[in-house]
Amino acid sequence: MALSPRLEMRQSQSLVMTPQLQQAIKLLQLSNLDLSAYVEQQLTENPLLQRGEDGEAEGDRAAPEADVATLGADALVAPDAPMASEADSPLDASYDDVFAEGNDMGSLPASASRGSLPDDGDGLEGTLSAAIGLKEHLLEQLQATKVGLDERFIIAALIEGVDDAGYLNESLEDVAERLGVELEAVEDALWVLHGFDPTGVGARSLAECLRLQCAAANRLDPAMAAMLDNLELVARRDVKRLGEVCGVDAEDIHDMIAELRRLNPKPGLAFEHDLSPPAVPDVLVRRAADGSWVVELNAEVLPRVLIDRRYLARVSAQVGPGGRARADKAYVSDCLSQATWLVKALDQRARTILKVATELVRRQQPFLEQGVRHLRPLNLKAIAEETSLHESTVSRVTANKTMATPRGVFDLKYFFTAAIASADGGEAHSAEAVRDRIKHLIDDEPPGAILSDDAIVALLKDEGVTIARRTVAKYRESLRIPSSVERRRLKAMSA
Repeated sequence: MALSPRLEMRQSQSLVMTPQLQQAIKLLQLSNLDLSAYVEQQLTENPLLQRGEDGEAEGDRAAPEADVATLGADALVAPDAPMASEADSPLDASYDDVFAEGNDMGSLPASASRGSLPDDGDGLEGTLSAAIGLKEHLLEQLQATKVGLDERFIIAALIEGVDDAGYLNESLEDVAERLGVELEAVEDALWVLHGFDPTGVGARSLAECLRLQCAAANRLDPAMAAMLDNLELVARRDVKRLGEVCGVDAEDIHDMIAELRRLNPKPGLAFEHDLSPPAVPDVLVRRAADGSWVVELNAEVLPRVLIDRRYLARVSAQVGPGGRARADKAYVSDCLSQATWLVKALDQRARTILKVATELVRRQQPFLEQGVRHLRPLNLKAIAEETSLHESTVSRVTANKTMATPRGVFDLKYFFTAAIASADGGEAHSAEAVRDRIKHLIDDEPPGAILSDDAIVALLKDEGVTIARRTVAKYRESLRIPSSVERRRLKAMSA
């Protein structure tokens, strides 16, 4: 067959991702701080944009009027303004649509906007000091700690209660009541926190802070423990009385006091503070008087941007004839186009966040009502199917967003947990609920009948949970529970 050049016409369909659509999608995953920085940049560069204030009606709003949804016992009462579906949503696209080969979201074309979104990893945080604050330092250690999701929730709540000096200001009883967990679980979580750097963090008193540091230095002998129990005598420099209490002579007392002076009574002050404004939740969840759950967007973090129509009319009227007039008109048209896009993109972003958050609350009502142990198994696909969005859109919406609930402030990502199949074909079990059940089985085992991993598998199967022995071992290790052999040895020694 001879080869020769020829012309052919083909017809095909494809999704074209315009630069503005790419930016609109990226707006979804920005935190409220990064979004605020981007909007401020747009306000500076686009003369047709102005900041909207509450009650201001001039121009086009960037935040939706209907930013509240109410979740009852059986049904969802949607806001007055309809939510955009996947078919008409300019923000919804699959991962491949956005991150196709040769399409780098980190370097959008200059024509996408007069301003540019902050690159991943180089947003507002890029302007901050390289040093991090105490809570950020503790949260980084929490991420590297192998604990269950329920215990991770509790430790995160304790970290939020740590002040700048490193002390825990909230009582363990209050934390247990707020999170709906047992006091023992909070005490176990505090024990984990006490192992974090800096030594002494999470202490509830000066004596406990110094005790933790002495224990870490292997200097918590009976004499030092007695001195820490009588710090008021140290403050009064009552060496004679301290010698009687500690059972040592005056020279040893002076040496012990010198050791205490070398410790850090406020370990948290070694870290930077106020590096960034306090985190403000994106979504607020509260219980209504009739028992339903109200989900609303936090107005404090909703950018309110308007198109200044009066200024637009005045500028348009001043454009005269000639070659320069064409350039002026093109500039005004470009500014109007970008301003209109920003108003619509921010509006759609807010509606999409509310839509996803409302479905999350509906799925996780048992957690809101009964506590962390009642988290249901959930994945991105379930939320995507219910909200008519793509999974990648749901992933972007839940990234860098927080929700304030009566049980505390949580990242939206925290509400997604793995599922374990039911033995009788019923509803799947949350992995965290199964992990908690394993912990209780081991806690309740008698000294003479230590449960092996195989025995735990059999007990869980009787309760309708299908789980492999290696999974039980993995969950047990994540709970920092020793094997049956080690537990048998430990209980024999303590008997």
